[in-house]
Amino acid sequence: MGVDRDTEAGVADSPATRLQALFEGHRLTPTQRRIAHSMVRRAADVPFLSSVELAELAGVSQPSVTRFAVALGFDGYPALRRHLREVAPAEQTAESASYNEYQQAVEAEIENLRHLAELLSDPRPVQRAGRLLAASRPLPVLGLRAAASQAYGFAYFAAKVHPDVRLLHEGGSTLPDRVDAAVRAGASALLCFALPRHPREVVDALSYAKEAGLTVVTVADSAFAPVAKVSDLLLPAAVGTGLAFDTACAPMLLGRVLLEAMCDDLPDAQARLEEFDTKAAARGLFVE
Repeated sequence: MGVDRDTEAGVADSPATRLQALFEGHRLTPTQRRIAHSMVRRAADVPFLSSVELAELAGVSQPSVTRFAVALGFDGYPALRRHLREVAPAEQTAESASYNEYQQAVEAEIENLRHLAELLSDPRPVQRAGRLLAASRPLPVLGLRAAASQAYGFAYFAAKVHPDVRLLHEGGSTLPDRVDAAVRAGASALLCFALPRHPREVVDALSYAKEAGLTVVTVADSAFAPVAKVSDLLLPAAVGTGLAFDTACAPMLLGRVLLEAMCDDLPDAQARLEEFDTKAAARGLFVE
């Protein structure tokens, strides 16, 4: 499918995309990854934050922000902020400046979807993830707290084409037990949805899954999310932060894209869907 060049340039020029490109190739400490993660989440605001404000946003010390800027190759945080301002997009149009807070939240999600479209211009990571998920029998799908609904939605549809999907959406001491049970049954991969605020239990569960021999595929809000260090393949999809509670349109859409990629590697997926439709019609399951 062709891509309009003007659209392509606009997508590549998004604030989050520019930050991701700035961080690529640098070996960052856990504290620095936390700063990077916070910057990506607030990509449009970062060029106008002081080092103290960024430190508060990331929950780190102000000297840590300075060391982070130096690690990226700048003389200090003022030089980093100056760079970000120089590459910032043009001023808002009069129309966008007049948007109310609800419209701004929608516009931010549209921007997140544009960024996701740019990332998907290279389909290989998603295709690799699809192969891993299709081959895992059973397939455990993990999502706790804010990410539980994403995991549930994926598992609901995946169960229509995959022979054994196991939803892990409740934490507690039994979570490792359920991971162990999946491994004993033959699981080779685990899919995780990880969204802010990131529960420590998710990081611990992914670490446990890796130690148990599972390949961890994670959908997270940023390539610098805390779960990155315990994921074998991380697929980023930004969340919206303009409302009291985060919005997750891009992670949900990425989950559906993953389903499509998984179906491509399940030879009987179409037959399973047709069988379901036949049975649903016979049962009068849906209103016509």
